[in-house]
Amino acid sequence: MPDPTPMKTNDGRFGYEAKGAADLPPLVFLHGIGGAARVWRGQLDAFGDRYRAIAWDMPGYGGSAPLQNVSIPALAQALKDFLQQVGAIKPILVGHSIGGMIVQQLLVHDPIIAEYVVLAQTSPAFGRPDGDWQKEFLEARLGPLDRGETMASLAPKVVADLVGDGADPTGIELACACMASVPAASYRAAMKSMLGFDLRKSLGQICVPTLVIAGSKDKNAPASMVKKTASFIPNATYVELEGVGHLAALEQPGEFNEVLDDFLRMASPATGPDA
Repeated sequence: MPDPTPMKTNDGRFGYEAKGAADLPPLVFLHGIGGAARVWRGQLDAFGDRYRAIAWDMPGYGGSAPLQNVSIPALAQALKDFLQQVGAIKPILVGHSIGGMIVQQLLVHDPIIAEYVVLAQTSPAFGRPDGDWQKEFLEARLGPLDRGETMASLAPKVVADLVGDGADPTGIELACACMASVPAASYRAAMKSMLGFDLRKSLGQICVPTLVIAGSKDKNAPASMVKKTASFIPNATYVELEGVGHLAALEQPGEFNEVLDDFLRMASPATGPDA
């Protein structure tokens, strides 16, 4: 199946990819900190027959203009602007990693903006900027750039550390290519935007049906933490993917798509040939 043509919103701010007729229910995918819209091509292919499947480039990534000041609230406002630009009314939002943080932040101020949400391998908190774990996390990811590495040289090592058992080689190749193409300034800004993020007290206010996905080999968003997160969301379904690291949709796309499909078929007003 041919890759979708990269698209731009009318205001020129956002790049994105999409499949599916414009009148189908909108299903919007948000990538992680080393990603781009194209990491979701396997999902656009799988769901574009029943949904208007859309994947954005986060501001500063791919075809999207950077924000002047990057923070999770600013990214959530950008997501709201993007949804308006693409005409995605009451979308199903699928957020991976930092994408899931952005979805959580959006729901704080617009609790019924989405029909359903999927929080994939994400966290409700990153913690205080001066914490030891937070400092070590940033040093491990930004330190090599400070010492002269490039995103292209860093990507294979970072991706290898993120994945679990038996990851799909094509998915790993795509993960590396996407990370290599991220501007270093955007990567730094996105990393630093997570400092101080903490919406743990807001989890109980998520009022839409929510699928929470974890990977048993995920070191960035450990399954035990993700499971605990799901326990605080009133209408949450928790699924743990065995042997999967932090990049489930790329590592095991068939399994990820099956879990997402099961949730959507149970909850969503999909139309199309297989609805």
